[in-house]
Amino acid sequence: MFSKSFKILDMEIKQSHIEHIRKQFTELQSKDDLVNLLSDAKNILWGEESTPVQLKSLTYYANPALCKKRYRTFTIKKKSGADRIIHAPVKGLKSILRSLNFVFQCMYKPHEAATGFIPEKSIVDNAKKHVGHHYVLNMDLKDFFHTFDLYRVKYGLLTEVWGINSIKKFKEHNEERFLEIDKIAFLIASLCTHPFKIDGEEKTVLPQGSPTSPTLTNILCKKLDSRLTGLAKRFGATYTRYADDITFSSPHNIYNDEAFNQELKRIIEEDQKLVINPKKTRLQKSVYRQEATGLIVNDKVNVRRRYVKQIRMWLYYWEKYGYGKAEEKFKRDYIADKGHVKNINAHLVNVLDGKLEFLKMVKGKEDDTYKKLKKRLDGLTDRESPITKILNIWENEGIEAAMATRDITEDDLSTNGRIIVIF
Repeated sequence: MFSKSFKILDMEIKQSHIEHIRKQFTELQSKDDLVNLLSDAKNILWGEESTPVQLKSLTYYANPALCKKRYRTFTIKKKSGADRIIHAPVKGLKSILRSLNFVFQCMYKPHEAATGFIPEKSIVDNAKKHVGHHYVLNMDLKDFFHTFDLYRVKYGLLTEVWGINSIKKFKEHNEERFLEIDKIAFLIASLCTHPFKIDGEEKTVLPQGSPTSPTLTNILCKKLDSRLTGLAKRFGATYTRYADDITFSSPHNIYNDEAFNQELKRIIEEDQKLVINPKKTRLQKSVYRQEATGLIVNDKVNVRRRYVKQIRMWLYYWEKYGYGKAEEKFKRDYIADKGHVKNINAHLVNVLDGKLEFLKMVKGKEDDTYKKLKKRLDGLTDRESPITKILNIWENEGIEAAMATRDITEDDLSTNGRIIVIF
């Protein structure tokens, strides 16, 4: 369990809130108790004005036979150009699952090797573990979320969240309590899974697109992470997992060692019933570019050169041609590069701001490259701000011309909710 507060949704969750959620969870006896727990979780996340969870909603969404349209399905493009199928919960279910996900995060601390979808961890934390090693092995787990069905989810909740080490012994000594917990675990698992047609067969599994799926996979992969960490230590390597993305790194080439490969496959496929995707398995040597979760790890955690080069190019367009023409050039390049996976209505200033925030996360706020690029962007946005435009008109054309400006609204002049009065 977490021993201190953590951030979620850009909010600092107090330790008192975490303890309150834990206490309620451990005392769960009925559906009504679960409703109260989820309502309190929702209140902590969204404030007192949030609508409490209703028992009828919980029962309705937990039963796919009653609620036949729990998820909407759509596709997004992968980097390879193939389609990735996303199942997004409908609004009512999504609200419940967000609260439930918060409860999971309060109740359970994933293995230290897990770095994905964990409060205050990122791909940078994952990549840092593999900096400066001669060999980096990347692996991918095939159909990751769909590997975990309803009963595997329920079993994981009982053993990892409720902490029942031996279900058989617990049931023998606490049958009444076990029946209470088992019913609640089944209800939660039913909310978090959904029946899908997979390879012509209907399976009730974790949807890719649900708020709870990534957190649940961290819970359900506790043994996987523990055993692969043990394997890595045995061979002098480092292991991390970011969702379905597995990385090993080591100073020596252990990846041709038959004992290592056999045990690796046994743990993943035989012991944990997961599937290695051979098409996404690659060994990277230090004489070439090494990556972990998309970041360079040869000497330090870094972005690709192309990433910084693109930021510089778009800033140059803006400086040389002005924002309007730079936006046109940006949209042309952006659609050609990312149009198959990203929002083609994105604006240059927003994309630059986001890219610089990511650069700061990777390289640090004191990095010279980040600071120089950020200074250039700040200078350009200040030059383009409505207030600066008015002041420039005032200085060059007089106060009457500035006051006659019609394309400046009160909304443009507001800062932190207050109107800046300049006339």
